[in-house]
Amino acid sequence: MPDTQSAARRRRWPIFVPFGLLVVFAGLWTGAWFFAVGKAEQALAGWRAREAKSGRVYACGSESISGFPFRIEVRCGTPSVELRGMGAPLLLKGADLVVLAQVYQPTHLISEFKSPLTIAEAGQPPAYVANWTLGQSSVRGTPRAPQRGAMVFDNLDVQQPGGGKVSFGAKRLELHGRMVSGAVNDNPVIELGVRTTAATAPEVHAVMTAPIDLELSAIVRGLADFAPKPWSARLRELQARGGKLEIANGRLQQGETIAVGSGTLGLTESGNLEGQLQLTVVGIEHVLKQLDLEAIASQGRVGSAIDKLDRLLPGLGNIARKNVAPGIMVGLDAIGKRTTLEGKPALSVPLRFVDGRIMLGPLPVGRAPSLF
Repeated sequence: MPDTQSAARRRRWPIFVPFGLLVVFAGLWTGAWFFAVGKAEQALAGWRAREAKSGRVYACGSESISGFPFRIEVRCGTPSVELRGMGAPLLLKGADLVVLAQVYQPTHLISEFKSPLTIAEAGQPPAYVANWTLGQSSVRGTPRAPQRGAMVFDNLDVQQPGGGKVSFGAKRLELHGRMVSGAVNDNPVIELGVRTTAATAPEVHAVMTAPIDLELSAIVRGLADFAPKPWSARLRELQARGGKLEIANGRLQQGETIAVGSGTLGLTESGNLEGQLQLTVVGIEHVLKQLDLEAIASQGRVGSAIDKLDRLLPGLGNIARKNVAPGIMVGLDAIGKRTTLEGKPALSVPLRFVDGRIMLGPLPVGRAPSLF
């Protein structure tokens, strides 16, 4: 009888092996999840500390962690960021933020944020309100060794509170960045990318009221390091080291107008842009019309001469202004080159930045703001 019972037990024990293995696996997986949570929390704390040193202070109204067993989900209620180091501090307040990471890849952080987002000077009522249907970001690497990052918005709309004027809008906005060579503390070379679909910015210039599609890729060279610091300090350092922004490829389209270009830009000691881009433009006549040739013609010596004509004989100046446009096109033809772009007639001309002044060939078309 005892032999029979022993034999029965020997026959039953294999039944419990899978269950025992499952318990062991569940324990190991739970331990791995909490270990990954710790790693993700360290990464998030590191990114926050790094951003704070750069003048961007992040905070959450409430915070929780979930996602067991396959992912890590950190939820930040009423997130905010204070931007310092560029004039008066700006305060950005959002609705909700969720940061996700897979258990097996805790240093790849994917964020999803909900609108609206208010933008205001610290202690002041909101000056702008931003809304979107999808907002996401992705960061790979660690705070000490960042690899790449990206941010995407769909149906972005930035306007004044209460349904005021739209300051910026885009069907889609994408921002990308990655480290090409070097290291965080040893002459890093950074690649940047921007892509917009149907973007408008009427407050910048009337020419940007119509939707614009833009694709731009560039390389930043000359950084000493990628250590946390305010943008103004980083740009001053870049200028002192003779750093450059090399635009490898840029394409802009607005209606029938198409422009592609490449070139190199630097900074002067006063923080103004300096350099040149070679542009090839389809429909440059339309661009010049949008830039208001009469206003451009009224500047400098041309404008002074036209004013004198008006004083000699009222109305004569207007006749002169109307004939400035053909003269400008003749001048651009003289320094430019007629060619084709995407099968359409185009003109290739230099776009120069001279201590912040923007020149299309010899023609002044505006001024870029100082960067520090």
